[in-house]
Amino acid sequence: MDIHAPRWRKSSYSNPDGPQCVEVADLTGETAVRDTQNRVLGYLAYPTAEWTGLLSILKACP
Repeated sequence: MDIHAPRWRKSSYSNPDGPQCVEVADLTGETAVRDTQNRVLGYLAYPTAEWTGLLSILKACP
């Protein structure tokens, strides 16, 4: 096992009984996001502050 490999975790909003949609991993100063169904396509990385800001805005939406 590569000790530098990202530790992926599934979104808490993913359907536990069906296909999972999004996984995230913490990288140094960034958050990586990938499609669970298409992992081989890679991931997008965002600065951690921007990612947490986006989540805060989404959580505040009705």
